[in-house]
Amino acid sequence: MSEATNCPGSAGVSVTESSTRLSGNLGTTSLVLSVLAFSAPIVTVSGYIAFAIGFVGDSAPLAWVVATVSLFIFAVGYTTMTRHIHRPGAFYAYISLGLGRVLGVGGAYLAAVSYMLITVGIYTFSGVMVSAAIDHLGGPSVPWWACTAGCWVLISILGHFKIELSAKVLGTVMVFEVVLVSVFNLFVLAKGGESGLSVEPLNPGDFFNGGTGLALLFAFGNFIGFEATALYRDEVRRPSKTIPRATYLAVFLIGGFYALSAYSLIIAYGSGAAGRAVSDPTTMFDHAMSVYVSSNLATVTLLLVSTSALASVLSTHNVVARYLQNLGADHALPTWLAAVHPQHKSPYRASLANSIIVGLLIILAALFVSDENKVIGAGSGIGTAGVLVLMALVSLAVWRYFAATGRPAGETAWRVTVAPIIAFVLLAAVVIFAVIRFDLLVGGAPGQNLWMLLVLIAFLAAGSGVAYYMKRNRPDLYAMLGRAEGDNVATDPTGEAQMEAELEATSGS
Repeated sequence: MSEATNCPGSAGVSVTESSTRLSGNLGTTSLVLSVLAFSAPIVTVSGYIAFAIGFVGDSAPLAWVVATVSLFIFAVGYTTMTRHIHRPGAFYAYISLGLGRVLGVGGAYLAAVSYMLITVGIYTFSGVMVSAAIDHLGGPSVPWWACTAGCWVLISILGHFKIELSAKVLGTVMVFEVVLVSVFNLFVLAKGGESGLSVEPLNPGDFFNGGTGLALLFAFGNFIGFEATALYRDEVRRPSKTIPRATYLAVFLIGGFYALSAYSLIIAYGSGAAGRAVSDPTTMFDHAMSVYVSSNLATVTLLLVSTSALASVLSTHNVVARYLQNLGADHALPTWLAAVHPQHKSPYRASLANSIIVGLLIILAALFVSDENKVIGAGSGIGTAGVLVLMALVSLAVWRYFAATGRPAGETAWRVTVAPIIAFVLLAAVVIFAVIRFDLLVGGAPGQNLWMLLVLIAFLAAGSGVAYYMKRNRPDLYAMLGRAEGDNVATDPTGEAQMEAELEATSGS
């Protein structure tokens, strides 16, 4: 079915499959750099790692090792779906296939609002850091919201153009960040740190204590964004190979880089690392950089923190735009959002809508929230919780899909059954802990801000409600949810349409 029928709220716009499919020429390296930018390496190393050391002590590097292993297991089932499900949409498509279209649209709404809130938080952080950089360089005092407005204009412009432009910007910023941190790691390790190299930070026996869960929550949070590789399916070369390769590379690069950086930071302070992390975590990296590398790099570090935040905003902006575009193409949001730019092949209308919504949220935050740190914490924290929930749901969906349709030829039980179940259990445990200690994500006292989770529940329910309405009143559109518009004999050589029909029959959704 190539022609989509109009639905209420579509403003009379008719969209076709060909007019709503994005295109691009991203390779593995560009895709990896695009999603790695989300984790903001220099921000993580200069901030989050120090907090993790304060929580769990000198064994903090193991938090990233555990998170890497866990998310590798998640990636096994996730990438198996990318090889057999030839649809854009990532979480949206996979949850629709595995757990039904109603929950699939609910998940897509949840994904859009989660990444959008993360974007608001990082926008605010970028404004704060740019303001600090201007002040450090001897410039005038500029309020954070003015700097954020400038960042908003830049990101909105980049989001309008083809994905390759964003990839080049993200790749350039990533290279500078990684080089700076790598220089730090190299100097510390070459000089032997405070009292020589040691394997003590890698001792599993010291990892399990009262702060283990807190450190793991921070470590898992650093991986948020790597799963967006599948969202760019229509914009990469050879997606069935590029996406799995980029996903695994992203997992191991994030985990390995941060584990090594955490080890280097601990070695730099020796036996005093945990104490310094508790008493003064915010200057821990900068001080070590001045001692082991050069005291003249403070300005460079501050500038890279600012550009790192901007790169992270661009990465999340692109993710939100693609979720909005996919939902528009399926009539689960106004079809106006589905349009693809005729020249740049970008989701330019969805990108514009995202910019407008996020811009309004930032304006409201600037007007009514006196402490910008609360905006940063609330936006990033609520969004991170939402993405963790989605990752757990996707793991369950992968298992459910292959359990209902059968194991494809060439796939093992590990890929389609065992790994997805293990990933679901692990991620569900992380989600439960994130809810229990939600204060670590958004600030405040334990249990104080749990009401913020109602935002996630509301959007999950709203998306599910839209899909249920379509199921009852527009079954023709309901059948197309999950970007299923291309599922026919001519374009579905893997038998995806037949497998979905079997799943629908067994699930009743």
